[in-house]
Amino acid sequence: MKHFIVALLCVSVSTLLFAQDYKPIDAGSTIEFVIKNFGINTKGSFTGLDGRISFDPKDNSKSVFDVSIDAASINTDNNMRDGHLKKESYFDVERYPRIKMVSSSITGGNGRYTFNGKLTIKDKTKDISFPFIATPMGDDYIFKGSFIINRRDFGVGGGSTISNNCSVNLTVLAKKTKAD
Repeated sequence: MKHFIVALLCVSVSTLLFAQDYKPIDAGSTIEFVIKNFGINTKGSFTGLDGRISFDPKDNSKSVFDVSIDAASINTDNNMRDGHLKKESYFDVERYPRIKMVSSSITGGNGRYTFNGKLTIKDKTKDISFPFIATPMGDDYIFKGSFIINRRDFGVGGGSTISNNCSVNLTVLAKKTKAD
């Protein structure tokens, strides 16, 4: 009985010392963007969310986000445009099937945080920083944030009819993973 109590205490303490692991869930999440094309806002989205999130709202140093989306899932409600965006001059989805974001640090607290890390589109990786809100949903979390990127920084598209700046809005449902 003594060994059982010690083991139970060790498991309880380790749960308090380490960030919880979460799996980003595609269903219930939205990855959306808006960019001007010929001066008109063009909206789109991506699916195929995958990765790993470790999150500790009380100790940011234990939090890590390593997530990606399927570049070929781009959807602007126009099949012809979507096909064009998948080609080499835009997302080149055959060579670069995933768009990836990895944190280097998470700062803040009380539900309001800042993501600092790297965004990789095609073969280009750039620093990125943006505020986000973390809302607990039982054992799970909803993470919401938005940021603006310059598409040319990532070698996406050419031409002058499309704006360089693109706003991205994230709502990520992250489900707590079960301990083995």
